[in-house]
Amino acid sequence: CISLCLAQNGGRPATVNVGALVAYNTTIGRVAKKAIELALEDVNNDETVLNGTQLVLTMMDSNCSAFIGTSAALELMKKNNMAIVGPQSSVIAHVVANIASELQVPILSFGATDPTLSSYQYPYFLRTTHSDIYEMEAVAAVIGFYGWRHIVAMYIDDDYGRNGIVALSDALGTVGAKIVNKVAFAPGVGNNEIGSILVQLALMESRVFVVHMNPDVGINLFSEALNLGMLSSSYVWIATDWLSSLLDSNIPDYETMNSFQGVIVLRRHVPISDQEHAFTTRWNNLHKTRSVDVSLNAFGLYAYDATWAIARSIDTFFSKGGNVSFTDYPQLSNASGSKTELAKLKVFTGGPQLRKILLQSNFTGLTGPVKFDENGDLLGSSFEIINIIGTGFRKVSYWTNQSGLSVIPPESIVAKSHAQHIVKHKMYDIVWPGESKLIPRGWVFPNNGKHLLIAVPRKLGFQEFVSTVEGTDMMKGFCIDVFVAAVNLLSYPVPYRFVSFGDGISSPNYDDLVGQLASKKFDAVVGDVAIVANRSKIVDFTQPYIESGLAMATPLRKVNSGGTWAFLQPFTLEMWCTTAAFFLLMGAVVWILEHRVNPEFRGHPKKQAMTIL
Repeated sequence: CISLCLAQNGGRPATVNVGALVAYNTTIGRVAKKAIELALEDVNNDETVLNGTQLVLTMMDSNCSAFIGTSAALELMKKNNMAIVGPQSSVIAHVVANIASELQVPILSFGATDPTLSSYQYPYFLRTTHSDIYEMEAVAAVIGFYGWRHIVAMYIDDDYGRNGIVALSDALGTVGAKIVNKVAFAPGVGNNEIGSILVQLALMESRVFVVHMNPDVGINLFSEALNLGMLSSSYVWIATDWLSSLLDSNIPDYETMNSFQGVIVLRRHVPISDQEHAFTTRWNNLHKTRSVDVSLNAFGLYAYDATWAIARSIDTFFSKGGNVSFTDYPQLSNASGSKTELAKLKVFTGGPQLRKILLQSNFTGLTGPVKFDENGDLLGSSFEIINIIGTGFRKVSYWTNQSGLSVIPPESIVAKSHAQHIVKHKMYDIVWPGESKLIPRGWVFPNNGKHLLIAVPRKLGFQEFVSTVEGTDMMKGFCIDVFVAAVNLLSYPVPYRFVSFGDGISSPNYDDLVGQLASKKFDAVVGDVAIVANRSKIVDFTQPYIESGLAMATPLRKVNSGGTWAFLQPFTLEMWCTTAAFFLLMGAVVWILEHRVNPEFRGHPKKQAMTIL
């Protein structure tokens, strides 16, 4: 068993070892390397953090290679480090997390975003960045906002790319969209191969492309797309945060920026705070004095917070009586009892306690609150949606996993009174590729797709419904207009070709036409085809858009209105005689009933007649 020598002040060691694994040859790696060094300097200068204990950092280069990264990780493990910051690569993280779990050494990554990296599989893996699950949900929210349905996903062919696109596919399902084509690019793919793939994609109907890869391949891809005219109007390009990190750290040359015009980019959101502003100012001053050769990006801030999270957790570890000790890993000894080189790897006995303390972290860092869920992922996730224009970019929206898309910064959404505004105004206007301000519909008619064969009856009569344009193979008429209007309302492309049925001299046999449709010689029929029982048994009809039936036509006879006495015209001679007869009959009935009891109905017959009338 190996234990560190303890200092006299409260049983704490004078120094403790921590490791860091970054890729020096990448933009993120160069930023993270300097950020970790600055964090270590701040921790060791702050006597309130570790009570005099100094962190001793061993940093190694993973070189973006799984083999070199694994070798570097093993070297770090041999140095009995209490914890490791990194790695930044998801590919390397899978290997290193497995080793760390066996040796009980917590690793805190600032850049490994692969959704499949979890503490369920790797108990000692945590990260101060967010999983790509959230980024892909943000991408899906943008796609759902504009109503695009068919998406082409282009990704780097490794764990980071493949698993990210799986997360995108799941997220798209929630907004009614789907990936119609997945295109994988090898890490070292050449420009000729990229160009060949893009040519094939340009022949397809979907015009919405999501690019999830590393900067090297991504830059070449957009350059080839520009050369092929695929950064023009009608195209939609969405890039994940690899591009925003590149733009934040290094402003590309004019030619490179020209290949990004109109692209929508996801960018990790860091809330503005005094702490973040002070560190950014400090970084900019170092950049001016050429102490650093890159500008700051979000992953540098995540690396800084990761270092502080480890320092605070080590402090709590010692406060709770933790002891830094390492024991042999018995299975690494060979059968003869001699030690192999791997036998130098030791198990950190205080690892479970330090891991538990790390999961309970709760402090405010440069990126905001630093808290972890039970899966070891950073709580809360927010992204900026930016639009590249000219030599810079413009923020057009924000996305959080709580409130979705909004033009209001996440930290400003503190009251429910904002909710209505959020729903009404989710994104600002975007300048699309080709400097277009019209929202692309996301698809075109494909050049390599199969056309539907639409049969049209060719006849002499009733040419208002369907007819052939003289001298061409084009069709016109009311039925054709209805069909074209219906196709244009669809949210996906339907290539078709009209085929005339009949010789144009005599009316074609409509039963034969419907029969050929049922036998799949044609894909559809457009024309004045009546819906009858025998036809409806073998094919489907649309709702009828023309009313059919029998009608009677009669001549209209003009009748003299009669002027003022027109109301008397219905009273014929027979009507007048009938009315008079009833008048006399009623008088006789009244007389019969009244003359016995009523003196007015008695007397001279002439008087009685007048009374009756």
